[in-house]
Amino acid sequence: MKNRIRELYAGDSDTAHKFRYALLIFDVVTILFVIATSFSHHGPVVETIDAVFGVFILADFAARIWISTNRMRLFTRLTTLADLIALISFLAPLAGEGLGFLRVLRTLRLLHTYQLSERLKEDFPYFRRNQDVVVATLNLFVFIFVMTGVIYATQYPLNPQIQNYADALYFTVTALTTTGFGDITLPGTVGRMISVVVMIAGVTLFLRLVTVLFRPSKVRCECRTCGLILHDIDAVHCKHCGSQMHIQTEGVT
Repeated sequence: MKNRIRELYAGDSDTAHKFRYALLIFDVVTILFVIATSFSHHGPVVETIDAVFGVFILADFAARIWISTNRMRLFTRLTTLADLIALISFLAPLAGEGLGFLRVLRTLRLLHTYQLSERLKEDFPYFRRNQDVVVATLNLFVFIFVMTGVIYATQYPLNPQIQNYADALYFTVTALTTTGFGDITLPGTVGRMISVVVMIAGVTLFLRLVTVLFRPSKVRCECRTCGLILHDIDAVHCKHCGSQMHIQTEGVT
């Protein structure tokens, strides 16, 4: 049984790939659920769905612990802590189900795993051709989403200006772009520190995305000898086999 479950999480069979796609879809659904429920009052139906999500997350978490070969290392990972907090938020809504947004960190980890990233390259030509752009965009999106969740979880219901995820997202984007209209503010020392993190880290990630889009560090040019595709933009020889490269360039540095 353990070997079968380990194959689902780390194997290379079609069944394992479908299983990881299903996990990815489930993560996205739980995140969308957290966002949607921030706009409404929580009744018995929402609490029941919370509990169902929590049971599935608990089963996934228990399975990963069971098949882990280094459990101490597993519990030192940020994504594991995020999973625990999200798990509690779904199983015990009174603890603050807004923290369920931390599931996005596990989604990011899943997308960065070798097995899923290679499968995405195989199944989606766009991802294969633009992996750097996709990853940079994803990192920026995850940062915005996590900071929006942090703002929502820490400010609601203490801050009357933050009533739902839309309000928190609006503040995050205005802080990230340093627009700062001033119609929504985060009071107190904690609020100011969150604003500083959004502005500094967010701008850094945004500049990273712009750099990848307009000044990529790698170019696609297949080596005729060994077939290596990605090379430094100013490469003269292939790093893999040493063959001379002929990369087309406009000569602008």
